[in-house]
Amino acid sequence: MKLYDVVALLVDLPEHNLKRGQVGTLVDEWEPGVFEVEFADPNGVTYALVALRAEQLMVLSWHPLKKSA
Repeated sequence: MKLYDVVALLVDLPEHNLKRGQVGTLVDEWEPGVFEVEFADPNGVTYALVALRAEQLMVLSWHPLKKSA
């Protein structure tokens, strides 16, 4: 995972009013494997900013994967 990757939550986080599947962006890395994730609405208004472990997230891909040789 790297900064500005688009990710989806793999777990519910009721304390932050977030559910599995919600989409956010990695905006900072606090330490290896711990990222600050920004969740924003379609208008770009942030509704949650949460530090999460990599295992709580899945990177989303908009492009096909390259075939391995």
